[in-house]
Amino acid sequence: MTRKETGIIMDILATAYPRFYSGPDAPDPAKAVSLWAEMFAEDDVALVAAAVKALIATDDKGYPPHIGAVKAKLRQITGGPEETEADAWNLISKAVRNGLYGAKEEFAKLPPTLQRIVGSPSQLREWAMMDSETLHSVVASNVQRSYKAISSMEREIAKLPGDVRKMARQISAGMESKPQALPPRYESQEEALTKLEADRRSGWQAAQRQEEGKQKTRAQIIAELRRENA
Repeated sequence: MTRKETGIIMDILATAYPRFYSGPDAPDPAKAVSLWAEMFAEDDVALVAAAVKALIATDDKGYPPHIGAVKAKLRQITGGPEETEADAWNLISKAVRNGLYGAKEEFAKLPPTLQRIVGSPSQLREWAMMDSETLHSVVASNVQRSYKAISSMEREIAKLPGDVRKMARQISAGMESKPQALPPRYESQEEALTKLEADRRSGWQAAQRQEEGKQKTRAQIIAELRRENA
């Protein structure tokens, strides 16, 4: 939507809410046009107008729709039915059924969001070798929880202007690709006991050397007595 086309939207709002857009407390027209033009730069003016009119038609409080409400109505108008977490798991479980020998092909068929959740064809193969009860309980629960979180984030990003949305996705991609630190290596019980025994032995030996250093040998004592009696 261009700046000129944004003027059409502002005319609709001003006609529907004359008190809000006139008078000393009215928003500055030039600033309002600039903001709306920026926020809807990638949207078709006809769709924005349809969203604004739909909100006006259902308004029962007498306030003009704000940008966020218009964005939400636009997604409702232009988007199809959104997939649920159950829908996402159904697609992944279907891919898992053929994941033992066709993991690569099944992974390629998945939508990008589900590919992000699964991670790689090898993960499909591992799930295909898992027992059914664990797969459809633990794995299904984790997948659906991940899908819900990612979908929520994508909806929030979709509300942003194009340049901000691009930046947000770049940041998100950078965080996902950042290598994770390797987990610490845990010792086995046998290794831990061996190390503990070595530490104890070392401590005992050091203590013994320290104690021996404090004690005088028999020869040293005899030599001192002879010097005193000489």
